[in-house]
Amino acid sequence: MVESFTDRRGQVHSFGDAVEEQRVRADDRGHVFHSWSAQARINPLPIAAGKSSTFWDYEGNAYLDFSSQLVNLNLGHQHPDLVRAIQEQAGRLTTIQPSMANDVRGELARRIAEVAPGDLNKVFFTNGGADANEYAVRMARQATGRRKVLSMYRSYHGGTATAISLTGDPRRWANEPSDSSVAHFFGPYLYRSAFHATTQAEESQRALEHLENVILLEGASTIAAIIIETIVGTNGVLVPPPGYLPGVRMLCDKYGIIYIADEVMVGFGRVGEWFAVNSFDVVPDLITFAKGVNSGYVPLGGVVISDRISSFFDDVAFPGGLTYSGHPLACAAGVATFEVFERDGILERVRDLGARVIEPTIRGWMEKHASLGEVRGSGLFWALELVRSTETREPLVPFNAAGTEAKPMAEIASACKAAGLWPFIHFNRVHIAPPLVISEDELRRGLDIIDEALTVADSFAVQE
Repeated sequence: MVESFTDRRGQVHSFGDAVEEQRVRADDRGHVFHSWSAQARINPLPIAAGKSSTFWDYEGNAYLDFSSQLVNLNLGHQHPDLVRAIQEQAGRLTTIQPSMANDVRGELARRIAEVAPGDLNKVFFTNGGADANEYAVRMARQATGRRKVLSMYRSYHGGTATAISLTGDPRRWANEPSDSSVAHFFGPYLYRSAFHATTQAEESQRALEHLENVILLEGASTIAAIIIETIVGTNGVLVPPPGYLPGVRMLCDKYGIIYIADEVMVGFGRVGEWFAVNSFDVVPDLITFAKGVNSGYVPLGGVVISDRISSFFDDVAFPGGLTYSGHPLACAAGVATFEVFERDGILERVRDLGARVIEPTIRGWMEKHASLGEVRGSGLFWALELVRSTETREPLVPFNAAGTEAKPMAEIASACKAAGLWPFIHFNRVHIAPPLVISEDELRRGLDIIDEALTVADSFAVQE
């Protein structure tokens, strides 16, 4: 239990310090412009401290972080090894431009390449996930001489120009027109199959047939890349059925298209693998990453590049760069992340907790909650799809619901927070994505809170 917190001036405060809380609120409301928000309609909660899987507000209310903030805090709040690595790096070399060689930058790139599949041996560092996807697309376009990129409707690839064009969810709409050389397709999603499939095998086959038709109708010779979240994140924790990703690889090889795996959310242990593609026996041409590479302690992302793509730029200058590419403070935290993963067996514990604790628990809820249509996921990354009727599969709230339409999900979130858990809510789903260092007792306590909160969802569902 954290008994107090320290502000930026080094002053120690006890929880319940109303003056300090009001100062934080005033500065935020007066001067901070928040993302994805109508500014006058939000009231951000001031946070005083965090440790491991828990954070505290200024009143001392504790919240189990079941969203890992934005599914990036894989090693939890204030992990001492990561904090120490940043402090030590700052003491000897705070920053150096990316055109120079740096020890932690090079070591992190080597470590990433060693756990990447196949011949992905080079790393281009970025500041986060959106620009990682931007640069992966730029590499694909340069290497192929083509322009068009295909991405799924149910996807999120970032908020910058090309990345938001790649994004399939409604956040794209208000940003259009942007990159007009992006086309979307339906990915596999058996529970709401666009292909009237009844089995995983049918869904995989029909989704691949659909993708090939899109390739042909868009003009295979015009397509530089296909970008796919290995496991779709915010838009549903959609795990691809067996054979789908290898099928995508085959289509890319057939038509000379570059396969980009977006692992910004699911890379670095979220599903018990360094990269989620390792679970699907497939080797992309490019992998994008961010978030879990250093838990977001200092912004960092990147692109892992196959030999085929990197060799294209041996004698052709790559047209791009970033002032903070491979920032030493960020890379030091990344190297420390590898050390913690290896020392503490993080990948193994994620697989264990997912299979032994989460999956049997939430599957057991299916008979208990009238609102629970489907559960799906892997490792420490799961989604509960909530419906008004398990027979019709009508979502508990409409697609992209807002205002009063979204009330059921808002009430579920409120129930979770009141019980001491910070949930990840998106559309008609509750996602489960705690830090990978969460204790088993904390994990079970969080699941109990969600179990109880689902009684709120049940009150909006048809009792069949």
